[in-house]
Amino acid sequence: MIHGIGTDICDIRRIQATFERQGERFVEKVLCPAELAVWRRRTARNPQRGLRYLATRFSAKEAFSKAIGLGMRMPMAWRRCEIANLPSGQPVIVLHGDLKDWFEAQGLRAHVTVTDETDYAASFVVVERPMPATPNATTAI
Repeated sequence: MIHGIGTDICDIRRIQATFERQGERFVEKVLCPAELAVWRRRTARNPQRGLRYLATRFSAKEAFSKAIGLGMRMPMAWRRCEIANLPSGQPVIVLHGDLKDWFEAQGLRAHVTVTDETDYAASFVVVERPMPATPNATTAI
């Protein structure tokens, strides 16, 4: 059963302008330590690749916050929500701290997809809740 759906589109030029004003302070606010390491590697090779990576993570976290229905308020926080990749490249959501505890207590499961083009990054998140058990039709009530 679907608990929530979230989508976000992010103008990469806006992320770049924020980065130019705030520098790494902005990046460290949005990315958790594992993401920060990936961002630094990508930025060192190609600054535009680093910027697109930052924009996709920003967008995915915004979409996730919408799908869980909390927005950016506790226990949702930028650095408690990590967008990682499986070896296949598939993006996955990895939660930390209070957000992980809250999410697991709700019995939720999330699916995420991200994409980027020259000027935009976009994300889509679906959060599922397990279906409640229904009585078997052959069971006497």
